Amino acid sequence: MDTGSLLVWGVGGLSLVLAFAAFLFGSRFTVVPLLGFVGTVAYGWHAHQAETARGLTLLTTVVTIVVLGLIAVYTVLESLPAFRLMGARIFTTVQWNAGGPYGLIAPIHGTVVTTTIATMIAAPLGIAGALFIAEIAPDRVGAAIKPAVEILAGIPSIVYGFIGFAILNRYLFYELELSSQGSLFLAGVVIGLMALPTVVSVAEDAITSVPESAKSGSLALGATDWQTMKSITVPAAFSGVAAAVLLGVGRAVGETMAATVILGGTVYLPDPLYDVFGNSVTLTSLIASQYGDASSMQLSALFAAGVTLFVVVMIISVVAQSIEHRMKRKLEAET
Repeated sequence: MDTGSLLVWGVGGLSLVLAFAAFLFGSRFTVVPLLGFVGTVAYGWHAHQAETARGLTLLTTVVTIVVLGLIAVYTVLESLPAFRLMGARIFTTVQWNAGGPYGLIAPIHGTVVTTTIATMIAAPLGIAGALFIAEIAPDRVGAAIKPAVEILAGIPSIVYGFIGFAILNRYLFYELELSSQGSLFLAGVVIGLMALPTVVSVAEDAITSVPESAKSGSLALGATDWQTMKSITVPAAFSGVAAAVLLGVGRAVGETMAATVILGGTVYLPDPLYDVFGNSVTLTSLIASQYGDASSMQLSALFAAGVTLFVVVMIISVVAQSIEHRMKRKLEAET
């Protein structure tokens, strides 16, 4: 790397650090170093394009990690007063009141139930839909279905939630004679339908990327189309399919607006626990429905709910990565 490139990196990095420091201290001169950074990048792109592109990619990676770390640290720090007040009882107490106590067991139960129902809908139907588009449907049909699926993935979650509450909720309330409007079952179904287009789109891309030679070789040895899909296509695309299901589960765990619209604000455990038609809350709907007028301690308890949600998503990611790594080793051993 020549002197000019090093100078661009140094000036750009210093300008960005100064801009960030000025932002933290609330300075009105934050825009000055920010404009300096933009000008440095513009000059570097003109005079040292390759080195500047390398620096920008490195910068985006570092910024992503730093932002994630800052969010995690801030959330944990804000939740500490609630954890000090409740201790481990925060995960065993059912009651949730504005003045305390603050129990997360009911929201955790609601999150687990809705996520399980949503995954049972999105995972098998999503993989089946991806196989149909990539392997079974004629080219014209697949080319028409995939854009439609991607459009469904872009519909705002509030629209799904409103349709679920206005149409499906009314049907369940009158036909099944439920005791209340809204239910964990309905929230799980709606969230599963929301996650379905994401699973289909990502899984279809993974299945399409499987080399045609592997599938042709299986068919040449006498295997049927179904045997080829089951034994060759899906295992070869397992990492991509697992990522698709993970994205769907992640959306199900973190879905807020649909769950908030469908579910009520009552925090309680259904009796019995397997009653999926009870109207409770999830971690996300609890935060969304109560943060507006929460007191300082209640706000800290809501941050504790956010920390719990963060840990749950992290555990799901680690488990999914472990399954993917084990599957890759198994496939490498077989080949």
